[in-house]
Amino acid sequence: QVQLVESGGGLVQAGGSLNLSCTATGRYFSTMAWFRQAPGKEPEFVGAVSRSGGATLYANAVKGRFIISRDKDKNMVFLQMNSLKPEDTATYHCAARDSWVASPRQDEYDAWGPGTQVTVSS
Repeated sequence: QVQLVESGGGLVQAGGSLNLSCTATGRYFSTMAWFRQAPGKEPEFVGAVSRSGGATLYANAVKGRFIISRDKDKNMVFLQMNSLKPEDTATYHCAARDSWVASPRQDEYDAWGPGTQVTVSS
């Protein structure tokens, strides 16, 4: 059974940092990604990384502040979030797909985690 589970969310002040983790069990995926959804808003792509970790893709809103990385042996993906802003407040979901191509499209991912809440106070 395929399962993705996120951890590491919490409450942090603006300018602070958080590190999210996601563990996939049941199978290996070529590409893993993070999406986020704020209350009342559509899901938003955050970043994606290839299985080797050599290829990454970021949303403009987080480029330069967030770093996505991968531990392919442990089938994990991480999101280091720095210089957090109140507008980063959202539920962050881990996602995975079989294709080697990192995609920002939500409908191209095959598996999803339930999410972890990140709240950034001003």
